[in-house]
Amino acid sequence: MKKFVLYIGIIAAITISAFGQKAPAAKVDPAKGVRDAFDRLVEGIEQVDAAKVMSVYENSGRILFFNNNGSATIGWENMKNNRESLYEKTKNASLEVTGLRIEMLGRNAAYVTCKWKQLQEFDGKLENASGRMTLVFKLIGKDWKVVHLHTSPDNPPATRPVLESEREKPAT
Repeated sequence: MKKFVLYIGIIAAITISAFGQKAPAAKVDPAKGVRDAFDRLVEGIEQVDAAKVMSVYENSGRILFFNNNGSATIGWENMKNNRESLYEKTKNASLEVTGLRIEMLGRNAAYVTCKWKQLQEFDGKLENASGRMTLVFKLIGKDWKVVHLHTSPDNPPATRPVLESEREKPAT
């Protein structure tokens, strides 16, 4: 009988200690913060909300944007002013993102690539465009911020020069 009570006591102790163990911590996806910031950017574009869009970018005079039209914009304030003036004439924007890829470059940096298709009304006229984009993100404090943006159109205007070496050669 003493052995039986001893066995019951051991089993009870093991059972209690097993239930007292903490579950292993859920593995945190390191790209989640980057994805959340990217989603806020897309949401801001679709809401035609310049403040929301600009909140995703690092507020720096050194930030560099290579724009879809082939121009470059340097500085957060310049980009903010551009967005605000364009968004005054823009409504009903939609942005379809495909092929989204997030690549972590360590714990504090990442880049995002994707294809995009945007439809919107600008100054009363329906517009659509598509292309590819690369965004470089950096963890600044607790927030992921875009520190560089490069967009390229799928169909650049014919007036835009393309080097001979970059033209598609016909199959022979």
